[in-house]
Amino acid sequence: MSVHAGSCLCGAVRFEVEAEFEHFYLCHCTYCRKDSGSAHGANLFSTQARLRWLSGEDKVTRFELPQSRHLRCFCSICGSALPVTPMDGQMLVVPAGSLDTAVTLRPDAHLFVASRADWDEALETIPRMAGFPD
Repeated sequence: MSVHAGSCLCGAVRFEVEAEFEHFYLCHCTYCRKDSGSAHGANLFSTQARLRWLSGEDKVTRFELPQSRHLRCFCSICGSALPVTPMDGQMLVVPAGSLDTAVTLRPDAHLFVASRADWDEALETIPRMAGFPD
């Protein structure tokens, strides 16, 4: 099994995930777009993973959206997305952007594309820049 290190933006929460990720999905549902503030959520899934909090576990806040299956964990200081174990406890969901180590797995699919943002079309055609524009 691979070991992945992760953390939040402010560094208060650090964790390790021992896992082989089975799936990597980009979810465009309204909930994931609201969660991320972006075009989609990018999450890795594993049924065999072991999560170990290295620091800041007391800073991890869990939010469950009533009457839905949507939930998330985040740092109570900076708001960064963190790993979460859904209600059944059988699957670990890890926000891809929370990892500090490389993930070689490519996304498997875009989910809930019927819910995607109006501006989320042909994004690959937009110019790419290494940093801020001049």
